[in-house]
Amino acid sequence: MTTALPRTVREVRLAAPPRGLPAPSALAVVETPLPAPAPDQVLVRNRQFLVFGGLRTLLGGEARNTPVPGLVRGDTLYGPALGEVVLAPPGSALRPGDLVTHLLGWREYALVPEAQCTAVDPALPDPVAQLSSGAAAYGALTRLTGVRAGDVVLVTGAAGGVGSLAGQIARLLGAARVIGTTGSPEKAARLVSELGYDAVLTAGSWREAPDAANPRAAYRAFAAQLAEAAPDGIDVLLDNVGGAQLAAAVDAARQGARFALVGALSGQLAQEGAGATAPLEIDAFRLILKGVSLRGYLGVDHPDVEPEWLRRFADWLRRGEIRFPLTRIAGIERAPLALRELTEGKRFGTVVVELPGHG
Repeated sequence: MTTALPRTVREVRLAAPPRGLPAPSALAVVETPLPAPAPDQVLVRNRQFLVFGGLRTLLGGEARNTPVPGLVRGDTLYGPALGEVVLAPPGSALRPGDLVTHLLGWREYALVPEAQCTAVDPALPDPVAQLSSGAAAYGALTRLTGVRAGDVVLVTGAAGGVGSLAGQIARLLGAARVIGTTGSPEKAARLVSELGYDAVLTAGSWREAPDAANPRAAYRAFAAQLAEAAPDGIDVLLDNVGGAQLAAAVDAARQGARFALVGALSGQLAQEGAGATAPLEIDAFRLILKGVSLRGYLGVDHPDVEPEWLRRFADWLRRGEIRFPLTRIAGIERAPLALRELTEGKRFGTVVVELPGHG
């Protein structure tokens, strides 16, 4: 039986490069003819696609030296997606009905080069879990910092897609105490009650205007809370934020502390600018005296992490040892608002847009 294909499909395009955080009006949901696949392309009907803060940098028109291209007016947005194969090239290992992930989200149907389709791991209890950002957290904690028994671990931006899994991963890897940061008391309470964080700090939110105007005041406010939560210092930092939180973490570092920088929300989600820079002032003298290692994490530099992470994630999920916080937004027409709400800190955990028939 052949599935009837629509003549037109919807996708989300950049209508106008935003100034500051992207308003829904910066994006347009447009209807376009469904193109025919080329000989090496797979036609995929998307089920879900990921909404992620890094899009703000790609939309701002100033993305430089990133592993993926920026977006200009008229471009269709992209990002991780989960979908069902509709048509595959002759001789392909893929068959109609197979579930795959790829990077052409923000559209109902995607024409994806076969080599860029990844079969969904059948061990995952829910296929959408393959869209999690946990590989970044797992890779940073295993490849850059290591986590040793007895470590005190700090995760900044703990309520996002990376942070909501990072604290749990650190605990499973042997951390003795896990501390997080977030922008609201409501999220802080959920991180403690649902995800097992020992303490969560809310001082120095990167979205508050006074922080940008007076970074030293933000630093002092956050440093005071961190000193109370970790009076003997921290061994590991998984940083999604930068700014005052990273500066204070340097001061709280124990001898030989290991820092992994995964994101820079202080710049990416700042009210002004294009989200392409995240400057800060840190005490280099303390880095030297304490022997602190500080490294940035890019998934493209560690291709072995993704399959390893998926195996361990599936096992932890089946055993009930990890939770996957997931916010589902129904309908592609709600995608522009979903991005705005994410950048404003109104969502918790991983955020996906679900397309009709896959809720």
